[in-house]
Parts: sequence; structure tokens; C-alpha cells
Amino acid sequence: MLEIHRASLKRNRVDGYGEVRVTLLYNPATLHQWSMGPINSSNVNEMWWFLQCILPALKLYLIGVKALLYQLFNNPLALPVLPAQNGKVAIVTGGARGMGYETVRHLTRLGMHVIIASNHDNEGLTAVKRICEERNDAQVEFEHLDLASLRSVRQFVKRFKHRGLPLHVLVNNAAVMLVPETKTEEGFEQHFGINYLGHFLLTSLLLDTLKQSGQHDSYSRIVTISSSAHHMGQLSLKEAERRHSYSPHAAYAHSKLALVLFTYRLQQELTAGGFPVTANVVDPGMVDTALYRHLCSPAQLAKKLVARLLFWTAAQGASTAIFAATAAELEGVGGCYLHNGRRARSAAASYDEALQAHLWTQSCRLAGLLPEPCRAD
Repeated sequence: MLEIHRASLKRNRVDGYGEVRVTLLYNPATLHQWSMGPINSSNVNEMWWFLQCILPALKLYLIGVKALLYQLFNNPLALPVLPAQNGKVAIVTGGARGMGYETVRHLTRLGMHVIIASNHDNEGLTAVKRICEERNDAQVEFEHLDLASLRSVRQFVKRFKHRGLPLHVLVNNAAVMLVPETKTEEGFEQHFGINYLGHFLLTSLLLDTLKQSGQHDSYSRIVTISSSAHHMGQLSLKEAERRHSYSPHAAYAHSKLALVLFTYRLQQELTAGGFPVTANVVDPGMVDTALYRHLCSPAQLAKKLVARLLFWTAAQGASTAIFAATAAELEGVGGCYLHNGRRARSAAASYDEALQAHLWTQSCRLAGLLPEPCRAD
């Protein structure tokens, strides 16, 4: 797979124009140079736009191809018999449809009381109705939560805590992908704000309840859904909200890397404090859901051609999250990147503890929390 390790722009005087030379590193042993000849400054801007916008799209689609090749030769996780979850309470963000809905269905079958947290009110209420029609004894309800608004996150947590319920499982599932450049209520880029920062604040504000609900023989669990796209993510918080050229592909990848970094740092904090809570991150694979609705037309066509053959269903994609939330094998086990029911290696950057600490501190600041550990201001 082509990987751009370095792109250097060298400019020499040639009758008022310049020469741009881009260095592409395919692997450590093979170095190639591409010389475009004399061009003017406007072409330099075009090249910069290409590097910032087109290359992230190409890299993301190559990662997708790699994931599909894996799914071509490997079956999705077949869930084992999972322990009953009677008396336990879960919150699933984005639980009104797709993988979130399938996660809610399965958790209710195990006896768990599940709260669907979503900003799609009609879909959420319909999901509750459908699940209750399947099982008369299902304990499931809907609560409004808009992750694009930190104010809404705080209101959701306030309503939940007012009820005095315990919380044993939090599934950070909701996400947007490849949306046009728009801002959240507080002015954050949508992928960063919804996929990452909203979940960061939600988790931080619910952490005390998770700690109180867990026991040393039955840990509370935080399950966060990331993506293989995080492998191309690059974290630069100084530029997170104001990039010169917007790439939805890069923005999505950055948000998914942030979720992995956050999960690892959170588990360190939980372990250091001796709290009966674990945090794991899940790569669900390539799943046929509405998440891909913002793909460009050629990519949409390609997806339709291969989805039925190679994409996993929403139920199959949800299986690892369900496993992480309930399996006895993961009792007390945290800080893992899980793919298809197995531990896997995440991107090298995700293990950078200095980067984890930097993200943690800056996220607390952006969300209006006190760092080390994050607590409501």
C-alpha cells in the first residue's frame, strides 16, 4: 500500500517561476522522485491542495480495500454464549440504527436495561417500539442526546444522574463520516466534535457513576467504536479546528485516532486509581450501514457493487462491541484494541504516551473540564 512518509517542496529561481519536487517513500528501501518541472505559485497551491485533500481520500480507500480483503478471507465473529446481564444498565450512543441498534437488541436479550442515546428522536422511539415488540420483557428506552452540542451532553448526563440509576456499560458508538465542512454548536469541526469530543465529555461526566457501579469481580465497561481509518490519522490539536484545506477523509481518520488515544490514556488513569472500570476500543470492520451515505458518487457505486459480497451486516459489525461489553473473557481487561473478537495492534502513533497525555489535557480544556483527572468544572 502506498504510504506518503514525506513530501518536500523545493523551489529554485527559473525566470520568476519555481520547480516543485515531491519525494514519495513507498518503503524504506525504495525512494522515488517526481519532478513536475517549472510551475508558478498558483500551481504550488494546487499541489498543496492535492497533498491535503486528495491523498487522504486515496489513503482511506486503500485502508478500506485492505479491510475488505481481510473480510473476504475471514468470517465475522460468531458470538459465544454470553453471561446474563440482569440488573445491569447500559447507555448506547447512536443506538437508534445500524450497529448501535443491533448492540441494543443483543444487550436487552441478555437482560440488560439499555438507554438509547441519540439525536434522532423518531428513529429512537421506533427502535424502542421494535425491540419491545420482539421481546415483551425488554428493558429499553430512548433519551435525546446531541453529541454536536456539549450543552446537550451535559443535560443528558444531568437527567440520567437525577434518576439515580447505576451504569455498568457505556458504548460510545455514534459517529459521522465524510460530512461536508460544518461546525458543532461550540464551533468544533464536526468529526472532531461528534465522534471524539462529545464522547470524551460524556464518558468523563459518567465516569463517577461507572466507578460506583463496578465491583472488583464485575467491572463496569466502556466500549468505544473506532475504525481502521485511524491508521492514517494524524493528531495536531493546534490545527484541529482550523485547517487550510479541509479533507473530510482526514478529519474522520483524525477523530478515530483520537478515540484510540483517549481509550488508552483513560485505562491508564483507571488502573492507577484502582477503579473497577475497563476501557476498550473496537474496530468493527467494513459494515454496511448508513455511515457511508456521504461517499462521493464513484465510491457510492463501488460500495453498492461490493457491499453484499464483502461488507459485514450491522449485526456482524456489532458483534465485537457486544463481546467487549459482556464477555467473561474480558472481565477486568482493559486498554485493548479489538477487531473481530481478537486483540490487535492499533496504529503506532496511538501508543505515544506523550501524545495521549497532550490530547487528554487539551480535551479537558476544550470540554470545560479540569484535567488530571478530568472532573466537571
